[in-house]
Amino acid sequence: MHTPPSSMKPVSQEQLENLRRRLARLYGDDCAGDLLERLHFLVGRYGVQFDVADFRTQWDEKDVLLITYGDNIHRPAEAPLRTLSRFCKQYLEGLFSTIHILPFYPWSSDDGFSVIDYREVDSNLGSWEDVSELGRNFDLMFDLVLNHCSAQSNWFGDFLVGIEPARHYFLEGDPEEDLSHVVRPRTSPLLTPATTREGLTHVWTTFSPDQVDLNWKNPDVLFEFLDILMLYLSQGCRMLRLDAVAFLWKKIGTDCLHLPETHEVVKLLRDFLEIVAPHAVLLTETNVPHEENISYFGNGSNEAHMVYQFSLPPLLLHGLLNGTAKHISDWASKLPFPSNECTFLNFTASHDGIGVRPLQGLLPDSEIEELVEKVESRGGLISWKNNADGSRSPYELNITLVSALSEPNDESLGVERFLCSQAVALAMKGIPAVYIHSITGTPNYKDGVEATGRNRTINRRKWQEEELLHILEDRESMQATIFYRYSDMLRRRSEHLAFHPSSRQEILSLNDMVFGFIREDFTCGERITCLFNFSSSEQSVKSSAVGGNISRVDLLTGSKIEAGEDIPLRPYQALWLLQN
Repeated sequence: MHTPPSSMKPVSQEQLENLRRRLARLYGDDCAGDLLERLHFLVGRYGVQFDVADFRTQWDEKDVLLITYGDNIHRPAEAPLRTLSRFCKQYLEGLFSTIHILPFYPWSSDDGFSVIDYREVDSNLGSWEDVSELGRNFDLMFDLVLNHCSAQSNWFGDFLVGIEPARHYFLEGDPEEDLSHVVRPRTSPLLTPATTREGLTHVWTTFSPDQVDLNWKNPDVLFEFLDILMLYLSQGCRMLRLDAVAFLWKKIGTDCLHLPETHEVVKLLRDFLEIVAPHAVLLTETNVPHEENISYFGNGSNEAHMVYQFSLPPLLLHGLLNGTAKHISDWASKLPFPSNECTFLNFTASHDGIGVRPLQGLLPDSEIEELVEKVESRGGLISWKNNADGSRSPYELNITLVSALSEPNDESLGVERFLCSQAVALAMKGIPAVYIHSITGTPNYKDGVEATGRNRTINRRKWQEEELLHILEDRESMQATIFYRYSDMLRRRSEHLAFHPSSRQEILSLNDMVFGFIREDFTCGERITCLFNFSSSEQSVKSSAVGGNISRVDLLTGSKIEAGEDIPLRPYQALWLLQN
């Protein structure tokens, strides 16, 4: 993403009033004025003017994100962030605009998402200077882990001994209270005992006993994170990912998910960014059913700039394994795009598994159960969640996407299925995000699971640089085939305005085995018809079904289809047809 030239102007009274109103809703009218004044002092600490830039756009067709851990690639005697920076510059520059470095702060569990110190770089990864080096060639995205921090953090240590201000940073609970309505993504206890100076208490631990929930009813917690946010901006952060934000605010007697106060916090962060860093982008991470997920768009201009397209990965996986595009076509035809000020982040895989909850309401339960079985048959694992009635249900499919789409003894079929899935995500309206293990075609990392005992490790392999480069140099290998064909798709995508996140998208009504849509940019008149065969048999699409008697050229292969000709698709083939 690129910051356009801008002229600065003083913050408006309307913007200040928005902030005051949000602070009042969260913490009361009596506190709002003092808290707003506190914001002025906070901004001044980082030397950022309390101004707002006037700009036209935040993204374009060249924007693609790479998702990676800071230590996904290792080289002996070198800080992993430096190794990553060199690899990205050599192999990925021009393909990706932005690097999402997953939590690179000191941490104690959950591969970085149990943060010990938000203001430091883990010395095992490198330094802030190494982060800046990566930022010289790419825009950067950082995680803001808002719901919880590590039980080994200084904050929690201060809480235990009663030191201000952190003695009030954490959420305490009563084991005798009925908390059965609380929605959880884990099967571990919601409350964890802790011994403080004042005696035994219980703290909320939504995700694990090592991840202690923060008390956002305390405005000091808000200001800690606003200060951290300012630090990240000063270190070159362009995008902020709000991790697990849906669980942020708690109220006894509710499910503690997507509460109005949670949305108000996101809106406040949006308002704050538009004043101090209007070029920055706010992304919410809410792995929940689709309608709940898109609620974080707000009215299209007052909450998150982007939300993850969480239903896309499992729908693609289900469709390609079952040879049907019916469900994904039905879902895509109903997708809302509230405004050009917000968009979807289209991804197919990430450091987490493939969420199952986003399929609720989109697939019958029986088909979800069959998908779970197919993932297990391909070496995948299943993570479960507890339900209020005492039962459990699948929460996440833990498997690499390459392995999930493979078939025993037919490597080429898995490659074609996989690349078809990626071509869909790259072409759909929104901004694509690619997990590093997708572009490198990494299979299931079973040895890692055995070593850590954690399901998610199956998709979190750490490569030795020499080994990875050797694989990519073998042009006949499955992984090299994926890497170079994927790279070519990325290059071709970036050349066409029709793939701008705000360009029009029209879902086509085709047969149940072919998914199709049209992307069109009205400023230049460019029109691209995207077709994807989800089946193992050849398919044919009549030219009349995709816009009439017009000649087209496939951007992916260069092949031409003359006016009036039917459009053939090989099994699992993707076509991006540019209208001549």
